[in-house]
Amino acid sequence: MSRGFVREEDQEEIPIVPPRADLPDGITNYVTPTGMQQLLQEKQDLIGSKDKIDGANENEKRIALNFINAKLHLLNGRISSAKIIDLNEQPPEEIRFGASVTLKMGNQSKPQQYQIVGVDEADIAKGKISFISPIARILTNKKVGEKVILKLAKEDRVFEVLAIDYPLD
Repeated sequence: MSRGFVREEDQEEIPIVPPRADLPDGITNYVTPTGMQQLLQEKQDLIGSKDKIDGANENEKRIALNFINAKLHLLNGRISSAKIIDLNEQPPEEIRFGASVTLKMGNQSKPQQYQIVGVDEADIAKGKISFISPIARILTNKKVGEKVILKLAKEDRVFEVLAIDYPLD
């Protein structure tokens, strides 16, 4: 039936689902074991939230369910494409995916620590940076004592690698 013959109040709102963290086409979806646990927990939470849908009417419930299903669809795509990296198999003397890196930035006296993680795990407030970020890319394969330069629009930032560690998950 044509949409022209449907009452306006019967038309369903299409939920707008925010996209997941950007993962460019052709880039492998690397995750740490902790990152995979987080994705699976997020899936369980979404599935559990389906039972808690509460709305004033059936239309609101259906919209809420569609929103959750759309989020689950995106999440399932991420989970199915995930490649878990065993941090115990990474070379301890080089920066690779999963490494926790202590850096001295420029003339700052206080070192900063970051862990290189998957795109869904990245959270700068927790010191976790995505493996596709510019800083993670220039740090990959570096060793303690090496310096790298991140070229920015207004300046170049110099980072010195002070320590490399692979946290146990």
